[in-house]
Amino acid sequence: MPKWFASEVIGTFIMVFLGLGIVAGSVTTDASEGIFQIAAVWGLGLACAIYLTTHHSGAHFNPAITLAFAFQADFPKRRIPGYFAAQLLGAFIAASAVFFLFESQISAFEESRHITRGDAASVATARIFGEYYPESVSHINAICAEFLGTLLLALVIFGFTAKENKSGPEPMTPIAIGMALTTLICVFAPLTQAGFNPARDLAPRFFSAIAGWGTVPFSHNGIGWLTVYVLAPCGGALTGAWIGNFLFSRK
Repeated sequence: MPKWFASEVIGTFIMVFLGLGIVAGSVTTDASEGIFQIAAVWGLGLACAIYLTTHHSGAHFNPAITLAFAFQADFPKRRIPGYFAAQLLGAFIAASAVFFLFESQISAFEESRHITRGDAASVATARIFGEYYPESVSHINAICAEFLGTLLLALVIFGFTAKENKSGPEPMTPIAIGMALTTLICVFAPLTQAGFNPARDLAPRFFSAIAGWGTVPFSHNGIGWLTVYVLAPCGGALTGAWIGNFLFSRK
């Protein structure tokens, strides 16, 4: 196994496991209070994963970011499928681990609220794994939110890592990117749960479908699982990377 593949699996696992874990604790046990605490765990998880794996893989952990580096930087396009596979695998394993650890708490939560897993109401626990936008948010608004959020995340990544950016955070870049993710989640989570990452959403969503939630993960928001949480982040990342290159003239 190439070290870059293993690094993407491990890094994605760390970030998604910690993120899903704090969400699971928040939903089932009220272990955390407020969006900021959840967002901070996602941001710190990302920073830890970057520090651990960036030497071998560049620490993408996100198909949208991989596409951005492939089409707006010098990342070899032949590695795109391998990176996608590693990221989806890492996220799927993370979802499996969270389910194994929290399954009794999830079941107790559902029982206390008379929720039958697989019914429409079970989206309350399915959101531990995948992301869902509320009925008060329109499909178009959800697409725009995920597009803009991922655009800003990619802009931060490309801006912070550009050699031409003399004011970049350099050794503190992983922390700075993690702080940016924390901030973006605080803003966008009330709208879409702040995905910004097709692997982080799609792999746990597939896992929840086979773990008892049935068709709910792919029917609750209609086609939104694809348009909002896969296509919009990819478009946003490409746009944000282009803006970053424009600002810092990355060759």
